[in-house]
This record gives sequence, structure tokens and C-alpha cells, in this order.
Amino acid sequence: MIIGQGAEAVLKHEDGVLVKDRIVKKYRIKEIDDKIRKLRTRSETKLLEKASKVIPIPKVLDSNDKTMQIHMEFIDGKKLSEYLDSINDKERETLLKIIGNQTALLHNENIIHGDLTTSNMILKDEKIYFIDFGLGFFSIKNEDKAVDIHLFKQALESKHYTHFEKSYENFLKGYKEKSTNYNEIIKQLEKVEKRGRYKGKNEI
Repeated sequence: MIIGQGAEAVLKHEDGVLVKDRIVKKYRIKEIDDKIRKLRTRSETKLLEKASKVIPIPKVLDSNDKTMQIHMEFIDGKKLSEYLDSINDKERETLLKIIGNQTALLHNENIIHGDLTTSNMILKDEKIYFIDFGLGFFSIKNEDKAVDIHLFKQALESKHYTHFEKSYENFLKGYKEKSTNYNEIIKQLEKVEKRGRYKGKNEI
């Protein structure tokens, strides 16, 4: 059963297993398309395997760069994007600190999620699972880690604006607790946000 489709892949749920099937891009030359999809399948598998050692994520059951598929554990829980606004402040504070903790643990391992939003987080058995590393990559740059945080901040502001400021504050508290390079990354984040504001003014 198809449960989701993006620009890069189709997601299917089959007997408790999530199958991520990378879509053929017909506008590309076949050999180039095969190579790109193979590389992305391998890259995402490596990211998932490394991330699984530090935070809860769906377990990789099988990865095949010939069929361009990754088989993962299906996490049957609550999507945070649909749940976060319905709970009390104390519960929300706890969850945001956990998200901050887990983002820092990924960044400590130089893993960039690339699409850090509450739509890519699932709550199950008091654990928050990060999902969909399709845009993720490895990087030692504080710039890339800062952009990851900036994207999450924007997602909070857009989707959860009624408690955005407090939620972001709690996220940063959690991030600081586990980050090995907090001050430098936050300095870089300030630069990223200044660039965004400057660009926005130029577009008016």
C-alpha cells in the first residue's frame, strides 16, 4: 500500500515494513539516472545506519542499489506535526528538548538531516523517531548544521506558530545539553539568519 510520494521516492507499507522506492526520472539519460539513484540509495543507507547508533530511527532491514529500494522498520506512532499542538505546555517542553538533544547528537556525528521538520518525526513509546533522511548528508561544516537548525526553526514558526517562540527556546536548550560545538554553531546560525533577512529586504 502506497502511503506517501515525494519528488524522489514512493513509500509503501508492506506487512510491517516500510519500502522506500526511488522513482525513475525519465527526463534524465537512463545511465545517469541509474547512477544518481544508486548513489542516493547507498548514501541514505549509510546515513541511516550511522544515525541509528545515536538516536531512534527506523531500522534498516535491507538496502538494494540494484532495485533502488530501502526496506525499513515501519514506525506506527503519532506524527509530531499533527500531535504537538494538542498537548500541554509541559509535555511539549519535554518533547522539544528531546528533539534538540537528538539533533545535537546527529550533528556531533556530522550527520545533517536536511529536512528537519515535525512532519519527519514520529512519537512512539515515549521515543521520538527521526524519519526521511532522503535529503541528508555528512558534513563537518558548522554552516550546514546551522542551516539544519534554521530549517527546523522555520518549520516551527510556520506549522506551530501558537507556541513557536517557547518551543524553539526549548529546542535550543536541548541542543545545548548535547552539542559538542554549541557556541560556534549558534554564531553561524546568526550569520545564516542575517543573510536571510538581508535577502528578504532586497526582494521587497
